[in-house]
Parts: sequence; structure tokens; C-alpha cells
Amino acid sequence: MPRTIYLLTACQAYLFICSTLLITVSALIGLELAENKALATLPLAVQFIAVMSCSVPASLAMGKWGRRRGFVFATLVGITGACLALTAIYQHSLAIFCLATACFGCFNAFGNYYRFTAPEIVTAEKKNVAISWVMAGGVVAAFIGPNLARWSQNLLDISIYAGAFVVVIGVYMLSLMTISFMDLPPPTPKPSDGNTGRPISAIVKQPTFIVACLCATLGYATMNLVMTATPLAMHASHLGLDDTAFVIQWHVVAMFAPSFVTGNLINRFGIGKILFTGALLCLLCVILNLLGQSVWHFAIALILLGLGWNFLFVGGTTLLTECYAETEKSRTQAANDFIVFSTVSVTALSSGVLHHHLGWSIVNLCVIPFILVCAYSAWWLANSNNKSHPQAAT
Repeated sequence: MPRTIYLLTACQAYLFICSTLLITVSALIGLELAENKALATLPLAVQFIAVMSCSVPASLAMGKWGRRRGFVFATLVGITGACLALTAIYQHSLAIFCLATACFGCFNAFGNYYRFTAPEIVTAEKKNVAISWVMAGGVVAAFIGPNLARWSQNLLDISIYAGAFVVVIGVYMLSLMTISFMDLPPPTPKPSDGNTGRPISAIVKQPTFIVACLCATLGYATMNLVMTATPLAMHASHLGLDDTAFVIQWHVVAMFAPSFVTGNLINRFGIGKILFTGALLCLLCVILNLLGQSVWHFAIALILLGLGWNFLFVGGTTLLTECYAETEKSRTQAANDFIVFSTVSVTALSSGVLHHHLGWSIVNLCVIPFILVCAYSAWWLANSNNKSHPQAAT
């Protein structure tokens, strides 16, 4: 693999170190700052709304100005967000904290394109493995992010959560340095004949695009709805921050550790079978969550959830690369991520409301339809010869 693939893996690790740290503390900070406790997950919802809102502009901007400028801009926005989060905790302001998480969402919107940058750097036969390698960067985050949340509890006196954002600033600075060493592709050149490919309406009607987007979207929605409510459910079960950090850590390990082999599994068994397996793992998570609320119930269920997410999201991302030609890349990726994170935003906000008013069991029952749609889509793909492949528009 080219050196830049490993540097992208490092940046993916930085992104998810911050994400796992924020997942560990954000709902708890929201619970502390919000007068209406049903709004505990509002900051996380704002973060995902920002990801949704910025995903299209991020893709189009990098298509025009290049990956490097986009990644640098996003990292500076992330640093601003960490400064705002510290201000919010000091002033006990939910509104300022939501503004901070919006900045984190903007950073993540750009950072989500690390996985799409990988296949632009390698040959076609290596793209599955390149995507998997970049996604594997999250394994590092699994061990570092939650432990940083624990370690930083006593870093500042104003709150046990404030030190986390000092750490976030340091991680974002590392990201800036890593980006400076990357050999990233230039902006997509305009075709000399003026042919920019098919309209997006034609691209999104492809069966392959629909399956790729459905599995990535609903797999992420399932994972996000359950994962976001987990710290609240553990808190309600009188389990402490250390237990929560432990569960989130192993959840994130399960999200990304399979990435070392997911690309090879796709090559061997086919995307359809991998997607179906991902849906089955998510269903097993729901069943276990309904059976009990001990630390080990939470931990094993979220490990299954992480594995299921990996197969659905990495599989969906890989499948999406079959849906577009080079000139169609930016708008296809933008459409996909807009759909993914629109849905994820709704689940992030719904998670806290559902848990507060209806309880942990209802949160889990609500994701079963998502899982069934993923399973059917994967079954259809595995048994269909009707795949669409990108064709240059004429």
C-alpha cells in the first residue's frame, strides 16, 4: 500500500479517537446542562445534523479545491469546536455546547471522506483492501478514546468532562501534522469535452446504489440509535463512567477491528453475504439487550453491534464505488453521505427522547425494522445478477 494509505489510517484513528471520547461524555454533559433531561442527546443530534448539512458541501468543495485543503479546513473547525466546548462547560450553557458539537460534526463530514480517498490512491483491484485499511484506523481509537475520557477526568477543575476537550485539541493538532505528509490526489479535472457524467437522479436509481445506501444508512442508524442510548441506559442502571468507557471501548474495537479482513472477506464471499451477516449480528445485539442490563449484557451486545455495523458500512461503502465513474464521484459520494447522516441525525435525537419516555427496551425494538430491510437488501444483492456498474455518460 502507498504511504498515504497508512497516513489516512492514522487520520481515521484521530477522527474516531475524538468521536469515541465524545460519545463517552457528550450525552452525560447534555444530561448535566439540559433542564429538560429528554434533551440529553441533543448535542449529539446537532453533531450529526452538522455532518448531514456539511456532507454535500464538503464533497463538492474537495472536488473543486482538492482533498488537502478540505481536510485542513475541517481540522481548524474542529479545534474551534473544542474551544467552544470548554466555554460551554465553564458557562454551563447547553446552547454553546451544541454549537461546539456542530463544529465537530463539520469536521466529521470532511473526515468521512478519508474512506473515499483511499480507492483514489490505489489500483482498482486493491480498493476493497484500501478502504478496509483506512477504516481499521478506528481500532486505535477504541483503546485510546474512552481511556482518554477516564484519564482526563481530573485534568481541569471546572468539570470532570472538561479535560476531554483539551485532549481533543491535541489530537486535532496531530491530524494537521499528518495531513501535511500526505500525497493526496489533486482536484477532479474538468473533462475537456465538457462531459461531466450522468445526472445524480440517474445514479441514485441504480439498484446497486440503492442497496449500498440502504445498508450503510440503516446499519449506521441502528448502531447510532442503540449506541447513543447506551450511556443513558447504563447510567439508569447505576453503572459508572468507568463501566461506560469500558463498554464503548470494546464496541469501537468491534466496529473497526474486522476492517483488517473485511476487504478480503468481501473478495472471497461477495458483498451480499457480508451485508447479510452484518444485519444478523445487529439482530443478535438487540436480542441480548432485551435479555438484561448488566455490564456484560451491554458490553457483548455492543460488540455484536460494532461487528454488524462494520460489515454493513464497509460493505456499503465498497459497493458504492461500483456506482459511479470518475467524473460522477463527488456528487455520488455527497448524495450517499447526505442520506446516511440525515438518518443518523434523526436517530441521535430520537435516542434520548425514546429512552427518557419509553425506556431501553423500546429503543432496541425500534431498530428491528431497519435490520430487516438491510437483511432483505443484502439477500437480494447476493441472489441478483442485476448489478449496475458505472458507465461514462455520452
